[in-house]
Amino acid sequence: MTDESDGQSTGETDGATSASGTPGATGKEVELKYRVTDSATGERLVGTDELAGLTASGGRPRAVQIEDRYVDSADGQLTRAGFAVRVRQRRDDTIVSVKSLTHEVGAGGAIRRLELEGPADRVAPPVDWPASDARALVLEHAGDAPLVERVTIRQLRRQRVFKAGTTRVELSLDEVDVVHRGRIVTSFVELEAELRKGDEAALERLAAVLDTEAGLVRSSESKLEAAMTALSVTDPDGDLRPGRPLTGLVPRLVVGKTPGVVADDHVAEAGRKVLRFHLARMLDYEAGTRSGENAEDLHKMRVATRRQRAAWRVFGDGFRDKRTQRHRRGLREIAGRLGAVRDLDVQLENADLYRGGLPVAEQRALEPLLASWRGHRDDARVLLLRELDGDRYRRWLDDYLDFVRTEGMHVEPSGPATPHRIRDTAPSRIWAAYENVRAYESVLRWADIETLHDLRIAGKWLRYSLEFVREALGEGATPLITRVVALQDHIGLMHDADLSASLARTFLVDHGTELSTLETSAIGRYLVDRERETARLRRTIGQPWRGLVGPTFRRGLGRVVSGL
Repeated sequence: MTDESDGQSTGETDGATSASGTPGATGKEVELKYRVTDSATGERLVGTDELAGLTASGGRPRAVQIEDRYVDSADGQLTRAGFAVRVRQRRDDTIVSVKSLTHEVGAGGAIRRLELEGPADRVAPPVDWPASDARALVLEHAGDAPLVERVTIRQLRRQRVFKAGTTRVELSLDEVDVVHRGRIVTSFVELEAELRKGDEAALERLAAVLDTEAGLVRSSESKLEAAMTALSVTDPDGDLRPGRPLTGLVPRLVVGKTPGVVADDHVAEAGRKVLRFHLARMLDYEAGTRSGENAEDLHKMRVATRRQRAAWRVFGDGFRDKRTQRHRRGLREIAGRLGAVRDLDVQLENADLYRGGLPVAEQRALEPLLASWRGHRDDARVLLLRELDGDRYRRWLDDYLDFVRTEGMHVEPSGPATPHRIRDTAPSRIWAAYENVRAYESVLRWADIETLHDLRIAGKWLRYSLEFVREALGEGATPLITRVVALQDHIGLMHDADLSASLARTFLVDHGTELSTLETSAIGRYLVDRERETARLRRTIGQPWRGLVGPTFRRGLGRVVSGL
């Protein structure tokens, strides 16, 4: 049973029956979902008598009013386990449905999602519900913790059953209100077609027709996901903003504490886990990035984009290149906008540290340089916000969210004997990344700043090749990653100091005639300080380097890789 059906048995469901005797209690729902952008289109389709070779049964569409409460434990145990729990009141009984938050894509783009259903009680805790698979799963993940309401979804549903032979498809037009604390947060209209019985090819034929309708937009987002998106934007006083259009909201992804990659994961699905995890982090910090109140939010959002770009390099060969090109391109664009602001934030932070112990006159003499950097940072921030507010970013994000949520999407086909699991492919990838780092050993003593920056990038790929599969590698991976990070950080500080010197030098050349003698001298001294810091970090690179190429690291790397 879909989370949109009115719960009244038609006698046509092909789901299994649990010990509780509830029809459709176990199995998978299979459905097509469309967001309705033109109400006349939805009305026409649900009222037609023939659609894609299916014939409507009965008379006019039947209208029912539905109210669903989505619940979880106070600490979100069920969500973290990957499930949504819905309690629906129908006539004199109450039904609980447990659905997986992830889904598969079937014929014609139909969404397949695990669903368990059983009897419940609107007031009593789950431990007192009648036995069912759904109740067992709730108790497994939430224990005896009380369930609290996350959101209520009310909908006016008009539905009809369409038939062809033994196949049954339920077509529903839903006018949806998302309700929180007694207020309607947002509203939308959806058209859904659920396979209740028979051949899934019927949905494929139906999709071919519905996809041509200008008033419909294909969707894979559940009503709960749409509701939680609406709830993710709050006013400064903490009250939700009702009536905001979904396109103006910052979506949220529900993920665990780690990506959760395991050794038997397909390379592409491991990559999808990593991308989903860090996209969730990116979205978590978008609101703070927009407000600009804390520069650290922008920093963390940028880090999340870097992790995703690294994941594409590590796992990208598991996906179809042309099909995913737009995802990678959009990520590169937003990362560039974030980087332009963050790089100047770093320069300003370092300059503030430098001048903190200086006399007031010397601090003031540095102001022309810092004012110039602030101006460039503000200009870069305007471009960033323009990008985040643009339709192009929102379209990219909608497509990208669909990609990271949908198992199997755009996976590169592989033969039965082609290495495709993490345990089969990660060892060679990790050793290749380590070889690329070790290759700098013969030139390290004479390496210039650019070469050392290239070493930092090589270290980054080694770090991420380890970090993304850390759980599969085991606890021994953590100290190895720590040593790689130490080298990266050392070279990163050197790069920042060198960039500060370069920017200060360029400023003096461009504005020297406009500056006072005191200002020129103060900025010149800052330039020299940054050059000395660059040289110091260059001289001391040996310590983090030896930690990465010594026998202890190599033996540790061999042990964790052999464990796969």
